[in-house]
Amino acid sequence: MSETLSWIFAILFVLVVIAWYLTYTAARLDRLHVRLTGTLAALDAQLVRRAEASLELANSGLLDGATSLILANAAAQSLENPGEHGEIRELVENDLTEALQVSLTEPTCAAIRDVGPLGIDHLARLRSACTRVELARRFHNDAVTDVRRVRRKWVVRIFRLAGHTPMPLTVEFDAAMPPGLAVPEPAS
Repeated sequence: MSETLSWIFAILFVLVVIAWYLTYTAARLDRLHVRLTGTLAALDAQLVRRAEASLELANSGLLDGATSLILANAAAQSLENPGEHGEIRELVENDLTEALQVSLTEPTCAAIRDVGPLGIDHLARLRSACTRVELARRFHNDAVTDVRRVRRKWVVRIFRLAGHTPMPLTVEFDAAMPPGLAVPEPAS
């Protein structure tokens, strides 16, 4: 009788530990998915901010007509479908980055800075937005990596702790700072 009770308690103990581990892993995975949703929303917000700053600069009259048109078109494309993700969004963001790279060379940015406070303000706003996009993309991709690492564990796969949630994908587009914006602002 005593031996039977010992076995029952041992089996119960093992079952409780397994249940605790499954609950802990599911809660951790849920927290990671919530974090992933937050980083994706932050990335969207920063992409919109960058596109708006680009559009403001294009409409400011500080750039020549052709450059303004190229930059405004790329920024408008980026603003068309905020919140949409996938290859199309990545292509649109790559196009905006390329337009910024072509438009904001060092001589162009120097000329904009020479205009005065208005030009400096537009460049500072765009520089801040570009920096935030780079950081938001990095944070999001780190969150994706964390979720994917946990979801690859055998326990998560066997017990289907992720449910039917699709495997998240990293966001891959060029978010490099334009060369003219990378030059530090002159000290006042």
